[in-house]
Amino acid sequence: MSEHTAQMSIRTGRWVLYVALMGVPVSQWPEHDFDTKAVPTPAERSRALTGLGFVFTDGAAWEWTEYPEQPDDDTSPVRLLASIRVRSREGGLS
Repeated sequence: MSEHTAQMSIRTGRWVLYVALMGVPVSQWPEHDFDTKAVPTPAERSRALTGLGFVFTDGAAWEWTEYPEQPDDDTSPVRLLASIRVRSREGGLS
């Protein structure tokens, strides 16, 4: 089964989880919007991914990266991006 990267970031004030599918336009990537401004729990993230047709790969762990809104400006607000390796589950997207 193919492996992909699932990512989670804040978009318009809410957390959004999406699965990056190489060769597929970004507008067609599966995504889930969380109805909260709080960081979704690992269980909420897992349920969202399952709903999108994906599961974590064996041994996968969430990795958090911070980056500035304005590159090369160390006074710029920081954004957070979480990522994890996933695979399609039986009957899910490839």
